[in-house]
Amino acid sequence: MSWYSNRLAAFDIETTGIDVESDRVVTAAVSIVGGGLPTASRAWLVDPGVEIPEGASAVHGITTEQARAGGQDPVDAIGEITALLAEQQLAGVPIIAFNARFDLTILDREARRHGVVPLIDRIGGTERLLVIDPFVIDKQVDRYRRGRRTLSAVCEHHRVPLTDAHDANADALAAARVAWRMATTLIDIGGAELAELHRQQVAWAAEQAASLEEYFTAQGRPERVEPAWPCVPVLLAV
Repeated sequence: MSWYSNRLAAFDIETTGIDVESDRVVTAAVSIVGGGLPTASRAWLVDPGVEIPEGASAVHGITTEQARAGGQDPVDAIGEITALLAEQQLAGVPIIAFNARFDLTILDREARRHGVVPLIDRIGGTERLLVIDPFVIDKQVDRYRRGRRTLSAVCEHHRVPLTDAHDANADALAAARVAWRMATTLIDIGGAELAELHRQQVAWAAEQAASLEEYFTAQGRPERVEPAWPCVPVLLAV
């Protein structure tokens, strides 16, 4: 049976910002979908322990006051999220995350920050990860398409509805639907063995980073682009 016909663990987070080394999780969602079984969803509102910048609140709608009043302790929340994803990975269920490098690296750093066993350690190392990233796949299979590659833009291109952008649960489910749409329309994606598709994305993400670095250099503004995927190793983080 093809990977997209089985269970998929859709994952998304909203955060205090875009720095994977210092920013914190504010909301998160994991939805276990597909495989002919009912959807099982969990959502978290987390008190990050720091102020949520106004710019971040404007994106996801959660203020510092809301997070402090109703948010879960980050140690408990990060532990629950990581444990659930690890359980799915050990059962052979892939994580579906749009721009997984961001979500999984933030989750990894949050776990280490709060003394929680990270996902990678729970499953036995990075080589055990199984991740499907519609962001990386879309850039690989349609690399010359003009326009933005945000989740909203990619959903629109693949005719997948996204009515609540930047709500973690809505974004997670939309990413899973995009992955399913790609798998059912692109034989090289849908027909690939799951572990091999993961390895291909590792290579594609590195190639995409190198290409973007070349573009920045050609534009006279050299900038390093992180090549590691789907989680930036701690020793390579900058």
